[in-house]
Amino acid sequence: METVNGYVEHIIFQNKENGYTVLNLVAEGEEITCVGLCKGLTQGETICAQGETVEHPLYGSQFRISTYQTVAPKDSVSIERYLASGAIKGVGASLAARIVKKFGDDTFRIIEEEPERLAEVKGISIRIAREIGIQMEEKKDLREALVYLQQFGISNTLAVKIYDTYGMNMYSVMKENPYKLAEDIAGVGFKIADEIAAKIGIHTDSDYRIRSGLLYTLLQAVGEGHCYLPMELLLRRASNLLNVATEDIRPQVDNLMMDKKVVIKGEAVFAASYYYAELNCARMLRELNIPMWIPQDKGSVEEAQGRAAENLRETMLRKKIQKLADGLHMETDELQQEAVLECVKNGLFILSGGPGTGKTTTINMIIRYFEAEGLDIFLAAPTGRAAKRMTEATGYEARTIHRMLELNGELSDEDTRKIRFEKNAENPLEADVIIIDEMSMVDLTLFQALLKAVVPGTRLVLVGDVNQLPSVGPGQVLRDLMISGAYPMIVLQKIFRQAGESDIVVNAHRINKGQQIALDNKSKDFFLLERSDVNVIYKHMIQLIQDKLPRYVDATPYDIQVLTPMRKGTLGVETLNGILQRYLNPPDSRKKEHVSGDTVYREGDKVMQVKNNYQLEWEIVSKYGIPVDRGVGVFNGDMGRIVEINEGASQLVVEFDEHRRMTYPFGLLEELELSYAITIHKAQGSEYPAVIMPLLNGPRMLFNRNLLYTGVTRAKNCVTILGSSDTVRGMIDNESENRRYTALSQRIMELEELDIGETL
Repeated sequence: METVNGYVEHIIFQNKENGYTVLNLVAEGEEITCVGLCKGLTQGETICAQGETVEHPLYGSQFRISTYQTVAPKDSVSIERYLASGAIKGVGASLAARIVKKFGDDTFRIIEEEPERLAEVKGISIRIAREIGIQMEEKKDLREALVYLQQFGISNTLAVKIYDTYGMNMYSVMKENPYKLAEDIAGVGFKIADEIAAKIGIHTDSDYRIRSGLLYTLLQAVGEGHCYLPMELLLRRASNLLNVATEDIRPQVDNLMMDKKVVIKGEAVFAASYYYAELNCARMLRELNIPMWIPQDKGSVEEAQGRAAENLRETMLRKKIQKLADGLHMETDELQQEAVLECVKNGLFILSGGPGTGKTTTINMIIRYFEAEGLDIFLAAPTGRAAKRMTEATGYEARTIHRMLELNGELSDEDTRKIRFEKNAENPLEADVIIIDEMSMVDLTLFQALLKAVVPGTRLVLVGDVNQLPSVGPGQVLRDLMISGAYPMIVLQKIFRQAGESDIVVNAHRINKGQQIALDNKSKDFFLLERSDVNVIYKHMIQLIQDKLPRYVDATPYDIQVLTPMRKGTLGVETLNGILQRYLNPPDSRKKEHVSGDTVYREGDKVMQVKNNYQLEWEIVSKYGIPVDRGVGVFNGDMGRIVEINEGASQLVVEFDEHRRMTYPFGLLEELELSYAITIHKAQGSEYPAVIMPLLNGPRMLFNRNLLYTGVTRAKNCVTILGSSDTVRGMIDNESENRRYTALSQRIMELEELDIGETL
């Protein structure tokens, strides 16, 4: 670890959010380019920085800062340089010179202890003198806070967040309960708080530590898709995390319940927000699940006439739907027409079915029926790719759910970790019919936001394949809705003739039923190339993408997608992306590139966003470069291509679906991954002309039927499996899935029972 001392002559770039900074540091008369996380650092400050000298491929030698401390200027030259830098608002170069000329090396003491004396300098009033003193005091407090926090190994970026959150109260928080950081500050988890607590001397069996560890355990479970954990599992996981006996942990679960941080239902323990999210969804669904076809009043005398009128009305409606189906010139079956009827009659309707069963045709019939009735219809899907597919399939504009709800880049006032939508209970969606596709991808949090923006009387149609992998986020919304049996629902079963000609569709249904499939390569769109050598798999994968598949499916190499079950290993995402980039987008003098960590980002690369970012702005520009639309938000799983790298501005530009362009500061590149190969989980909701799946061997819990089914159904024209036929057969036989602990179906059924009880 090297150390350099100097003053910040110029800040070239600084990311306001994470503090990533590029600066010029003058040390012993030599100018050094430095990079690192230096939030709060300003020009003119003197620092002592620790780090290492690295060689940048384009910009040569740089000093990469790991940690730094600000040092108060001691001589008049350093003091004048600091004051003239703009660090103190209202003090420029000429005024700084006059102040230092008057007070010399004693300037800092005068400003901090006797700021009124600054009024002795021409051009400074008493008011301005006091303002300068206040600013210096604030900066002194921040500097001292940074020095204090650095002794616990806290980075400057995190230290600034802590100071901004607590101010001078941070000292008491740190001494009494550092675990409070994990609750109050985004980016601080239990592990960071635990490391700080250990350095401060907090005991391992501290009540604060156990409570924080329990909340962290539940948060980790949410990251796995769960909405709760069984008590026994929660205690076991927390015990392993904390190295504390379960009998010492159990009382703190009750204390967290008393503090309303968790909810206990039987043996299930919920983080409070997820319990109420499920409960609120169940309540809002009940309000939407109302008959839109109001039955006739049936008195004792008029009952028979009322029933006859209803039957006639339904007969007329069925004829209208049949005429609509005939007008589409597509084969339909009774279930599809029944689905349209249920949509007309009910405020809430669920449509499910596997590939080739006519979900899209049914959606088109629903759209055309309500359009003929003069109703306003909104179409939406969870991702940009899914929305694009919906638009192409229906001919009507579909948006992402986030765009439909008008995502606001600002964070919620109530909870700075929650996002805000402009469309909500106070400002609902103005539509008569809302159709959501790819519902298997919708997690509990997004579903709750959607329901808040839908008023009773609006028809909500939820469409999806329940056999797909569940959402990346917490919950299994579509599955729970269907399990509850509380809402009108139709599951399409028939594979239509045209779809039945595709072995992709036929094999997907066979896989879903646990039936073995033909792997003899007599198909036109489903192939297995038996390979056992990983290097041979690499070679053939590249040949398929570069040459054979683009010609076979009439697409570009960019459109061919490699899907793999794993992130790690020789056939995992991380290894495959490095290999595929080397051959599909090799180094070129005409293509700029940037190295970040272990990844080389190059113009033309396929990339994927790997976490939700609700503040990042995007714009769509015309062919003349004029912005035609703007918005905020990029989401986990969104895929795009790097179109520009600008080292001078320390940023790169990615173009996502719908021609949305986003500018990424280099400090945010941890949110972007190469995506020549992606996990099957990340491919949900997407469709590709051709898919390649390397399947050789892997953990049994991962290599299951559900995963294979999801991967196969991502392909439109061709599936190619590289690997072992025994592995494929084993996946079909393996129906085990990682269980998700969710209770939305139970909350729904509890409310339904309440309704029945009230009726009785």
